[in-house]
Amino acid sequence: MIHISEKAKERALQLRSEEKLGNDYFLRVSVVGGGCSGLSYKMKFDNQNNADDQIFEEKGMKLVTDLKSLLYLYDTILEFSDGLNGKGFYFNNPNATRTCSCGESFAV
Repeated sequence: MIHISEKAKERALQLRSEEKLGNDYFLRVSVVGGGCSGLSYKMKFDNQNNADDQIFEEKGMKLVTDLKSLLYLYDTILEFSDGLNGKGFYFNNPNATRTCSCGESFAV
């Protein structure tokens, strides 16, 4: 399962509204090759399901990932920070053995 914090959910819903996307759009999260640690997170709004999608709903927010990405994202929490030390979404991933200093890529 993939989790989302209350703050991340609120920010995602705000962004969806600002982009004038309907309630049929959900948050798609995935893992792609790249970044200085080898793997990077990808996140976007989508409204099309794929055959291998894994669908989770938490706090009223639908989160979707592909089966391959789920292997890397299992039990990950999507968080959002608006503090002085950085602003934006980030992934609290218990499966990551190392991350780069910017936090945008990881390795398992």
